[in-house]
Amino acid sequence: MDIVIIGGGIAAANAARELRDRGHEDGIVVLAAEPHVPYERPPLSKGILLGDATPESAHVMEQDWYDANDVDLRTGTEATSIDLDRRQVHAGAESVPYDRLLLATGATPRHLPDLDDADVPVTYLRTVDDSVALKRSLSGTVLVVGAGWIGLEVAAAARLAGADVTVVDPAEQPLLAALGPELGARFADLHREHGVDLRLGTSVESAAGGTVRLSDGHEVTPDLVVVGIGAVPDDRLGREAGLAVDNGILVDSTLRTSDPYVFAVGDVANHDHPVLGRRIRVEHWDTAQHQGRAAARAMLGEDEPYTRLPYFFTDQYDMGMEYVGSVGPDGPDEVVVRGKDLVSGLTVLWAQGGSVVAGMQANDWDATDTIRALVGKPVPARFGDTGVPLADLVTED
Repeated sequence: MDIVIIGGGIAAANAARELRDRGHEDGIVVLAAEPHVPYERPPLSKGILLGDATPESAHVMEQDWYDANDVDLRTGTEATSIDLDRRQVHAGAESVPYDRLLLATGATPRHLPDLDDADVPVTYLRTVDDSVALKRSLSGTVLVVGAGWIGLEVAAAARLAGADVTVVDPAEQPLLAALGPELGARFADLHREHGVDLRLGTSVESAAGGTVRLSDGHEVTPDLVVVGIGAVPDDRLGREAGLAVDNGILVDSTLRTSDPYVFAVGDVANHDHPVLGRRIRVEHWDTAQHQGRAAARAMLGEDEPYTRLPYFFTDQYDMGMEYVGSVGPDGPDEVVVRGKDLVSGLTVLWAQGGSVVAGMQANDWDATDTIRALVGKPVPARFGDTGVPLADLVTED
């Protein structure tokens, strides 16, 4: 059974490794469009930008692993189309046959047309080459468009590099969709305390002659503009081949697409999550990693549903945060906060119908496993009582 994997990220690499670890001895071809061995993306906006990590440290496995395990890794090779009937992937003039196919094509940055004609360098952060180039440019005046995870991590790295930083976002608070207004306000305070000119409820109005005018009338003449306004799933191959697509490639609980021989994982997959009871597309490292492994097992006939809850983390200044679960489109009924602030230590639960649907910790690294255990259970009555050890609350009804 020959398996083809399209993608050059952590999902593709983990799928290949899981296949070999599970004893799959037949052919594995990995088609990676970038000229690099598959790598992890979190360091792009964290360690590499901060100067704490090299691009090579982001590699999931080195080339030697692919060679030793007889995995045909083809870097700089872009898959151009898929023939579902013939079970072939076309990469330019070459056709690669498959018995099982895994799509791990990720996502692409959402662009901001208002800056297309700006007389100033405009960059988007998605690839390791983007990150290396951005690291060299974090000086002078930096305008960050978007106060989501990428935007705030870039802002933190820029401030630590000594740049003057302005962040603009049309929302009332940073991370509003992900964390809600109360936690968003705390992230706003964190960045303002570090000297970021954070302009919320504001957008880019125009750009001309090297000057960017904002909707609040403020003008910035930046040396660099970094746009981080979200991403869209790179589902073109699946869509053009005829797979079911809706905000990503639709997959069932086992990560199988509408074609029984094709699977999809990571940023591109819109997954029918059996625990959450709804579809969800997650753009985070942990999901890509674990879905890659799960899809490998499914391709080998182990049709177990993928049940892992979404998880992500961020590092900004002297604050680190981890988040488990998913609030969902309707938002929470209740938000319960335990602790003082993001830097001194904080744990938060989001609840719907009296049950915990998500939780996070900031600078409280022993709390993550406990938070994960609380998701799906009733909100502990004494969660806000800092005198009660957090782990003791897991057993409460």
